[in-house]
Amino acid sequence: MKKSPAKSKRAKHSDGFTVRRKKDYWLAEFSAMASPCEVHVRCQNRAEAEKLASLAFSETRRIERKYSRYRDDNIIYKINTSNGSSVSVDEETVKLLNYAQQCYNLSEGMFDITSGVLRRGWQFRGTDFTPDETQIESLRILVGWDKISWDGKAITLLPGMEIDLGGIGKEYAVDKVAERLHKKSGYPVMVNFGGDIRVINGNPLDAPWSIGIEDPELEDSAVGLVGLSNGGVATSGDTRRFCVVDGKRLSHILNPLTGWPVEGAPRSVTVIAQHCTEAGILATLAMLHGIEAEEFLKAQGVQHHCSR
Repeated sequence: MKKSPAKSKRAKHSDGFTVRRKKDYWLAEFSAMASPCEVHVRCQNRAEAEKLASLAFSETRRIERKYSRYRDDNIIYKINTSNGSSVSVDEETVKLLNYAQQCYNLSEGMFDITSGVLRRGWQFRGTDFTPDETQIESLRILVGWDKISWDGKAITLLPGMEIDLGGIGKEYAVDKVAERLHKKSGYPVMVNFGGDIRVINGNPLDAPWSIGIEDPELEDSAVGLVGLSNGGVATSGDTRRFCVVDGKRLSHILNPLTGWPVEGAPRSVTVIAQHCTEAGILATLAMLHGIEAEEFLKAQGVQHHCSR
């Protein structure tokens, strides 16, 4: 009896990830952060691939445990349930909060990690929805980074306020994993968590990685391909999460300044930048600029693609 070649190429580990050979690279796959996760490494053999996959899996889980708003045993929960008390944070969290503050200032309040509470007033299930304007207005009172006390070491929220790092958490994990793998091995790597991507090729002679640009009309399809040797890619849009209000399709991305989605936004925005975290911020802000999304991205001087 012949052994199945497909099964012989895939190794499943007790940790929860699989490793298999794909053309000129090894592919590790697992699930985390509510996304399918892929780690591509051009290394020599399976043993190296499995070690790097284990490192990627562990680092991803560490970040998810530390910053998920769905847990009740991490720093985010401690901050969000502090009821007006000051909470000291570690060095890694300091860097993330400083970055969030910088994004808030540069975007003039359009990127705000306190805006997660607005989700209570919306349902993005791809169906008709009638928002409660009174509820949305009451939630807006709890939004605003400028209402927070942050001295670079400790953070104090007003009672009822929350922070949510969902807008940068997955992209941050992508960057951290890619950088750790490349530093550890020196091999070319591509990390892809649900379409948020970071590529690092140490040698200019390394072949670029081929990356598809998402088609908002056909799930898991691409409208084009780009070759990338170093950089980050992120896509924002309403392909999977949207609602219909008075006949208008609205994206799940909410404007912190109004509490509502922006009308006239592209169906999808893909941005290529130096890091995945930067690409993610720019893609989100482009969506928040509505009909002026492309003009905003042109002003940033980054490679991008908008689908309407």
